[in-house]
Amino acid sequence: MDKGDEFQPLTILITGVSRGLGRALALSLAKRGHTIIGCARTPNALHSLQKELAALSPSSSHTHLLQITDVASNGSVEELFKAVLERDLLPDILVNNAAVINENSKFWEIPEDVFDSVIDMNVKGTANVLRHFIPLMTQGGKGIIVNFSSMWGRNGAPMFSPYCASKWAIEGLTKSIALELPKGMAIIALDPGLVNTDMLVISFGDSASDYQNPQQWVVKASKMILSFTSEDNGASLTVE
Repeated sequence: MDKGDEFQPLTILITGVSRGLGRALALSLAKRGHTIIGCARTPNALHSLQKELAALSPSSSHTHLLQITDVASNGSVEELFKAVLERDLLPDILVNNAAVINENSKFWEIPEDVFDSVIDMNVKGTANVLRHFIPLMTQGGKGIIVNFSSMWGRNGAPMFSPYCASKWAIEGLTKSIALELPKGMAIIALDPGLVNTDMLVISFGDSASDYQNPQQWVVKASKMILSFTSEDNGASLTVE
């Protein structure tokens, strides 16, 4: 990796780093020399990722922070926030990636607890993270927030109404917060595109294998996220 004279290491907070897009993004950005703050609900996967991150920069003066966190719990996010403050870290980029999807079913056949779990993770989870970290980021007068949306946050889809509803909410939340942020900051709703992850298998079945894997996706996605500026505030974009 040739960082060049203008390279500036960033601190990047990513939720849902234990697998899929979050994990691929964390590893890609760490390889570029950036510090990762990551969270997820699965201890074993986080421990494995911690070792991979450490191996990427064994002589680095900085250490990555990974913490078990359930973003659907405001109290759990608060513990992550405290850990970030204790390390004197300030996220330059925040990526709200953590999300779940329901099994395919007509809306009126979806159990209440399934609907609630999707909304709690995808909407309330994103809100919990933003609630804690936006004030911290505004202190620095700059920062980029990326809320992962979906093509189904812009178009409806049968059999996945809870997930669609959650991602439409992300689009609206992003647009509203964009009008409240101070100059120098930006919040973007980003559709990752179609990527062969566990979630795509749930929605697309065997045909999910026809699409790019996270390692292929992250080449474009990481560059795109690092390129965002305050001029992108309020935008709804797609990794293509």
